[in-house]
Amino acid sequence: MVTYARHGMKASDLEKLFSSNHLIRTEINTLLGLLAREPIDASVPSLVDLRGYIDRTDRLLQEFHDAMSVQGFAGMFIASQPGDSNTDVWRGDALREPIFYGGESAYSFQYRDLAVDKYAMDAPWLIREKGFDIAQAQAIAKAMCSLIDEKATLAFTTMKRATTKPVDLLWIFEQKLDEVSQRSGVPVEQVRCFFNTFTLQSGNDLFRSVGDFNGVNATPLLAIEDGKILLFQHYAIYEALYETPFYWMIADKAYRSTASKHRGAFTEQFAAKRLAAVFGKDRVHTNVELVHRKGASPGEIDVLVVFGNRLIVLQAKSKKLTLEARRGNDGALRKDFAGAIQDSFDQAWLCAEAIVAGECKLVDSGGTEIVLPYPPKEILIFNLVSDHYPALAFQARQFLQYQTGKVIQAPFVMDVFLLDALVEMLDTPLRLISYAKLRVNNIDRITLSHELTALGFHLKRNLWLDAAYDMVLLEDGIAIDLDVAMTVRRENIPGPRTPEGILTRLSGTLFESLVQQIESRPEPATIELGLHLLELSEETGRNIHRGLEVITARSRQDGKPHDFAIGGDHGGISFHCNPKLSEAATEKLHALCELRKYKQRAPHWFGVSVDPNSKLQFGVVMSFDWVQSEEMDAATAGMQTAQPAKVALAHNAVPQRNKVGRNDPCPCGSGSKFKKCCLGKLP
Repeated sequence: MVTYARHGMKASDLEKLFSSNHLIRTEINTLLGLLAREPIDASVPSLVDLRGYIDRTDRLLQEFHDAMSVQGFAGMFIASQPGDSNTDVWRGDALREPIFYGGESAYSFQYRDLAVDKYAMDAPWLIREKGFDIAQAQAIAKAMCSLIDEKATLAFTTMKRATTKPVDLLWIFEQKLDEVSQRSGVPVEQVRCFFNTFTLQSGNDLFRSVGDFNGVNATPLLAIEDGKILLFQHYAIYEALYETPFYWMIADKAYRSTASKHRGAFTEQFAAKRLAAVFGKDRVHTNVELVHRKGASPGEIDVLVVFGNRLIVLQAKSKKLTLEARRGNDGALRKDFAGAIQDSFDQAWLCAEAIVAGECKLVDSGGTEIVLPYPPKEILIFNLVSDHYPALAFQARQFLQYQTGKVIQAPFVMDVFLLDALVEMLDTPLRLISYAKLRVNNIDRITLSHELTALGFHLKRNLWLDAAYDMVLLEDGIAIDLDVAMTVRRENIPGPRTPEGILTRLSGTLFESLVQQIESRPEPATIELGLHLLELSEETGRNIHRGLEVITARSRQDGKPHDFAIGGDHGGISFHCNPKLSEAATEKLHALCELRKYKQRAPHWFGVSVDPNSKLQFGVVMSFDWVQSEEMDAATAGMQTAQPAKVALAHNAVPQRNKVGRNDPCPCGSGSKFKKCCLGKLP
């Protein structure tokens, strides 16, 4: 249970969930699964007996964890290199630990809300076979969790005031037909059908080891004496709502193929809908067939995103980690991973290769040819699975056999829940593409239990890692601010909607305004510039803001062009303010960038032109090797060196002040102090 003050949820409210003493959901379900193997005795034990049960349970769980961890560490030493083809890394006993103890990849409210989309097309079957549809099921589950919250809050408040602590708290978790019906607005008969369907009916006899089927996972409602029904976890009923109906449907031989078809369609449609929220519907295409000009086809792309000269090729799969794999069966692990991830990447690679080669035309699901506006500079591959796949990040890092090219990047393996969170928090094209590039560029240097951790780290500190680090271990607690933001947004509770970090520190600056304007101009030069800007540190971003303030103010005052530059040995940016856009202004910025690039001896240089109101006019990108020239030496002899730019290294994200001091170097790059240069010229 998470408690928070009336003014809103904050990160400290969730910290206890990341304590090493806190039971995780798989441990709780294991205990409940063992409990359900026999008729449940709901009588209240004495305090002495209760303490004894708790202490013994803690010892047994610690013993269990220690035994499984030994196998896990042994596997880590065997799997020494990511992507190692040595079949020993597939030792199932080594993977049981990360599969069982790995962090949850989905939030409970994602299970609750995505279930409606997942089974919307199956409504007739659900009504006919189970007596309710998925929308009613969602309302019932939500009402049950709401009642638990209400009763738990009452109990918590009462306990704070009482002189003695109550022993019997089982009533908090008890569910009654009439209460749930009234709270949900669903008729009692449909609620009864829901209770019957999601209540564990047997003694859970199949649950004999950790890898066995645990009926509590699929049917989390437990029946006790007097016909009472108990629900102990919000997460359990929401996950069952998302996962379990599919197994009912495939057990119906007449409906099996339809259910599978609907499941695949949901994954593709959900991905397309969420990506369209970032890139726009006109840039997102589904079921894109690659038609070879000679007649053969290399395959089909489930979802294709076209943003200027950047493409996303997304392949969706609806494969799960089977029980045999969870038990540690090496062959099942290999088969499951191949079906869920490896095949997905192989198909995406073939399609991406064909696009780069220019050998195929692209035809969308409506039969319309998709004409790429520019030759692709980069192709990102997203491999998407529709369900929680335990230890997905670990397995992808160790086992995925992939290749890259000059244009085709390493694959980004994810589930629908991560894609949902990515789009929610990085809701602009450049932000999303920039993060995807950072993540896949560090695929072999980051160790984590699930991808939400990396996203949470990026939102706080930026994922740009110093080349000095060979390996970075990210703990689950790093994502706590992301957890708060997602909960605030989806559960409609008070609190911060955005983690304090890269999305907030430059908010309202001319730097941020420039990035936003670039995103509305998906041209190769501006996209390149925008991605480069997002790599820069906060300090450099504030220097750009101050520089733009200075040159635009000077242009407003005297009606003349002004500029400044930032840069280093590997590249930089020239910022130019033109009162009037003209061919001469364009030529001037090109010449200025060429001179700056030569002066810095840099392989790359960008140019950006704005008007006196800081509105983007156009961008320039130059990328070629530096070659010494006597003519250029003479032309740049008196040119000041551009002020240094810094990349946004994750360990160096320290908030900086907004204003330029009188004795600070002038942002225009003249080399003089601000008070002796542009300060006196400002209006």
